[in-house]
Amino acid sequence: MEANVILKSRMDGLGVTQDELARRMNVALEALGGKPGDVSARTVRNLLNGSTRRPIGRTCAALEAVFGCPVSALGFDPPRTAAQAEGPVHRRTFLVAATGTVVAASAAAGASRLGQPDADRFHQEYTELLRGDRLGGARRVENQAAELAARVQSSLVGDGASGRVRRRMYRLASNARCLAAFAAIDASAPQRARAHLDTALTLAGLARDSEAMYRVWDHLMLASSQRENHAEAAAGAEVMKRSSVARRDPLHASLGHMRQANALARLHQPVESLRALDLAEKAFGRARRERSSAWIAFYGPAEFAALSSYVWTALGEHERAESCLHRTLAAIPGDMVRDAALYTAHLSLCQARQGEVELACATGRKVYAMLPPVSGSQRTMNTLARTRQVIEATGAKAPEVVNWIEESRRWT
Repeated sequence: MEANVILKSRMDGLGVTQDELARRMNVALEALGGKPGDVSARTVRNLLNGSTRRPIGRTCAALEAVFGCPVSALGFDPPRTAAQAEGPVHRRTFLVAATGTVVAASAAAGASRLGQPDADRFHQEYTELLRGDRLGGARRVENQAAELAARVQSSLVGDGASGRVRRRMYRLASNARCLAAFAAIDASAPQRARAHLDTALTLAGLARDSEAMYRVWDHLMLASSQRENHAEAAAGAEVMKRSSVARRDPLHASLGHMRQANALARLHQPVESLRALDLAEKAFGRARRERSSAWIAFYGPAEFAALSSYVWTALGEHERAESCLHRTLAAIPGDMVRDAALYTAHLSLCQARQGEVELACATGRKVYAMLPPVSGSQRTMNTLARTRQVIEATGAKAPEVVNWIEESRRWT
């Protein structure tokens, strides 16, 4: 019984222990099938010491999802079912996507080599999903993005791709997982988001792509913040601002500083938070956005002002936060419905916290007109719910206030 040195080497490359690999495999199984995995440290030990030479079923699927390659590339014997299926018939690799449906990717034994046209086709699907995510929080978008990532990974089973194409596909799979994660974040489901991001982090590592890695850390920071783990969020922002892409591009550096300013404000470190906000502003002023990637294009003047408002809100400076949000709403593109509704909800909350109760109600009413009930943007609805709590605490009895409180209960 020989130890699996290849698997050990791959684990060392990812920097994971036996317990951590078991956790990632369970996360992958839940993300793929919707059910918690049951991989234990003992399972991983058996994989490492050679007791298990041919992983099958869910164990096989989990290993391939975490490492982004077939189990044969991890030092294991390939599944017998795959070997028997080869020949004149097509071999099918099945992944259960987050929708609970089965996604099949066919590859003949002598399949043609994956090339740029295949990567372009997958990228077009991703772009269409991205464009279609206008209202936010939709479980449909989350599921379709996770399914796309699973199909991209499945297409990479075997050696039929050049290194360049393979890295591009890993990056695309990571980006699709990030899209799924952001939909979960917007739906206020940070645990689901974390499951997507654990997989995305592995894929970005396999792509050896610093920007894909940066995007994962950005979303991990958001998920941590949503779970009120601001210390973890600050640590994630630290990774962002020290990344190689942030050293190259001031826009990425600015976003890292901005995320850190937000986390530090919530950790009640105002001096450090304002220093980070100042660094974010200076880097933003140096940025040449035409040289930046498509993903970070969202971080323009409107988004900068909006994120600044979050910092001022956390520091208790609601008047400054309101000023930032007015600048945001004046500059935001008309097609960014989800963001406009979210920032309008935050404007309503700022107004309520300053005692402008009737104005806050009028602003809050605009939000519901922007977003249909099917939008799924729970972040926005949660913000309106906090606005209602602030208004109720004032004891205001004006008819328009009472009416808005009743209306908002139906919305949130």
